[in-house]
Amino acid sequence: MDAPVAEPTAAQSQQNPAPTTTTTTAPASAPAPAAAAATSTTTKPVHSLVIDANVIIKNDPSVSTLIAQAEELYTIPSVVSEIRDEATRLRFQTTLMPFLKFRTPRPESIKFVTDFARRTGDLMVLSKPDLHLIALTYDLECERNGGDWRLRKEPGQKSVNGAPPAKEGEEKEATTDEKNDAAAPVTEEKIEEVKQVEEQLEKLDIGSQEQETTPAPEEEEKEEEEEEEENDGEASDDDGEWITPTNIKKVQARESAHVAPEPLQKTLQAALITSDMAMRNVSLRINLNLLDSSFARITVLKTWVLRCHGCWKVCKDTTKQFCPSCGQPTLTRVSCTTDAAGTFTLHLKKNFQFNNRGNVYSIPKPTHGTASGKNQNVKGGGKGGWGKELILAEDQKEYIRRTEEEKRTRYRDLMDDDYLPGILTGQRQGGTGNNRIKVGAGRNVNAKKRK
Repeated sequence: MDAPVAEPTAAQSQQNPAPTTTTTTAPASAPAPAAAAATSTTTKPVHSLVIDANVIIKNDPSVSTLIAQAEELYTIPSVVSEIRDEATRLRFQTTLMPFLKFRTPRPESIKFVTDFARRTGDLMVLSKPDLHLIALTYDLECERNGGDWRLRKEPGQKSVNGAPPAKEGEEKEATTDEKNDAAAPVTEEKIEEVKQVEEQLEKLDIGSQEQETTPAPEEEEKEEEEEEEENDGEASDDDGEWITPTNIKKVQARESAHVAPEPLQKTLQAALITSDMAMRNVSLRINLNLLDSSFARITVLKTWVLRCHGCWKVCKDTTKQFCPSCGQPTLTRVSCTTDAAGTFTLHLKKNFQFNNRGNVYSIPKPTHGTASGKNQNVKGGGKGGWGKELILAEDQKEYIRRTEEEKRTRYRDLMDDDYLPGILTGQRQGGTGNNRIKVGAGRNVNAKKRK
């Protein structure tokens, strides 16, 4: 009689549901190598997928989609510490954690990604776990593809590092053909064949020389016309880079300076899935495979940056109000794109005029205070005290105090008895940009006051 099979308990099935279902469907007599061969033959869009913390917290895509689309799931140990919600942490530990592989990237990869992000200007907005996730994707890409031949080492590099390495079978065939050719003995028949071929070639050379010595008149006219066109093109290039039929292709190639995008791979060996724009920008410029929540490959990325109108430097931190390079409040919001070739393009407005209204005015004379506080009622800073706490630079104590106050008021306890929502108090804290710290005296500082 057959022995009874013990049923799994409810606790075991809740802790690890996926492995229990796979073990029950597989036949007991199937050997281990056959199962391994079956898993290797399954074709999925991605082999090694690196997951960011925002994907786990939002649960987009779901765990079943991640398992169905990728062979192996990777992340770093510090991602777990970013999950602070208890319900999200419990869901992560019970559903996704059994299928994840925790791995730390190599120090060389971390250094490469850090230097690359510093050159692109994204280092100031990238955290340490973000850099480690990109470095882990870089490691898996090099391991799966046999090197970094399809990646870029510098942000301005137009082409990839090199050609794909040759396969082992092709190398063996080439070496065997060379050995066979070298080992083949030289016979008298082969020597006679070589002599006959040389005689035929000499006859052909003599006939071609006779034909070249007597050119047709039509060919002479064509050659003269071509020489005239070349001389005209050279003279026009020297005068002022005129576009002619002879140099139009060179001019188009020089003006476009665009590399054709690489054809998409059928199976991505390594990819990164994240919603962080800074991570997407660095990964796309390195030419790492980048996916969104719907598992579509991202080839063009559009974001917003701040560009200084005074020194033309680009700032990736959109919360800044002063330029990190020149220190002036001249930052303007500009759209930018990053394509599959790794080119970073700023899209500036045509005929843009910077508004200089309210930049020139007289600063009112400040009033001093006393240690005893007797002159508290004395208001300085002009009429109405408009220039008492005038902010002109980022390192002023007034600006630092205001930023610290905003950080404290940003996190409010909703269960506080003294808290009232903004719809009742009339206070607006929306993301319209009107709640930013006021820099300068405003646009209407020199306007005439009506009597």
